[in-house]
Amino acid sequence: MINPEFLTTDNDGDGPESNALIQYLQEQSPDVLQRVAKSASTDIQDIIRHNVQGLLGMLPGEQFEVKVTANRDNFASLLASAMMTGYFLRQMEQRKELEETFFADESMAINPEDLNL
Repeated sequence: MINPEFLTTDNDGDGPESNALIQYLQEQSPDVLQRVAKSASTDIQDIIRHNVQGLLGMLPGEQFEVKVTANRDNFASLLASAMMTGYFLRQMEQRKELEETFFADESMAINPEDLNL
């Protein structure tokens, strides 16, 4: 679940640190954000979860008392990075599905060497 409070930043949006993506996200309703988050496949969610854990550190919680602190701007940057990673992964997932569809149907078979991608 996405908490819209995480998207609020300390800057007023007029300075050089203004981020158009964060401003766009702030304008979206929580329902829209929730729908987008739920639309990601479990594979994509797992990759993003692993990526964020790698960025934050993966000390086992049962052996260490792990606390991560960050200001809102840094957390917003992490969120934006995770979102962009998600969009990229979704595009790649769609490409994989298209390739599997094309290559699985013999009547539409395309020789991969003939493609200039």
